[in-house]
Amino acid sequence: MPASILVTGGTGRLGRHLVPLLRDAGHQVRVLSRNARADSGGVEYVTGDLVTSAGIDAAADGAEIIVHCAAATKPADDQAQTTNLIKAASKTRPRHLVYISVVGADRVPVVSGVDRAMFGYFSSKLASERAVAESGMPWTTLRATQFHELIEIVGRFMARLPLMPVPAGFRFQPVDSGDVAARLAELTLGDPAGLAPDLGGPRIYDVPELLRGYLRAAGKQRPMVPLWLPGKAARAIRAGANLAPDHADGHRTWEEYLAGLPASQRPDESFGSTGAG
Repeated sequence: MPASILVTGGTGRLGRHLVPLLRDAGHQVRVLSRNARADSGGVEYVTGDLVTSAGIDAAADGAEIIVHCAAATKPADDQAQTTNLIKAASKTRPRHLVYISVVGADRVPVVSGVDRAMFGYFSSKLASERAVAESGMPWTTLRATQFHELIEIVGRFMARLPLMPVPAGFRFQPVDSGDVAARLAELTLGDPAGLAPDLGGPRIYDVPELLRGYLRAAGKQRPMVPLWLPGKAARAIRAGANLAPDHADGHRTWEEYLAGLPASQRPDESFGSTGAG
């Protein structure tokens, strides 16, 4: 039976892959956006702001399934988004609430000011996970490792510097947002599963290896210098708390991601002095 599905963050890195999968499976898809958009491709767009809660009750009304993909750069805003969405959803009681989180949310401790400044993302995701689990609604949470796009953004920023500081001992397992969307679609259309198995990319890289790949794609060269980061969160990441070696289920590697960028989006052409992106 076709379901009415609300997707927050449906125009973002993950949502733009997820929405077509749900639509093509025959479901009625509604996307929440901060900016007004015309309905297109069989997808309904509604306007609302998860941080202020403006328009959220109307967006959630009638949704049988809600998929929360929206994220904010500020941890406090990220938690507010989840809290406000749950308040709106509790009035209509969808049969499935789905959330995307990050591998290591429960293993990267954020206990000091240094930790919060650099790794507050992990604690905000854990707080949102708990809010979803305690919402009283049937739920599923999927934790994924960092998207290729995030690694690309970091590489772009660091390549602007004459010397690239590299966090010593850090490793990442980047995963393709399309691979995450495919798994999330399966979970969304299945029965509520609680905390689903993690999803990681096919390979684990140390940071210098990731950055060298970016620099090659950008046609740049930069010297690197190791930077030792203090704090319990950094120590946990050096120990691999952000990795999912037993769930390296993603298919697209970092190298394939860089090679697959359209010419107009190659790092050396679109990430120049304008700072776009």
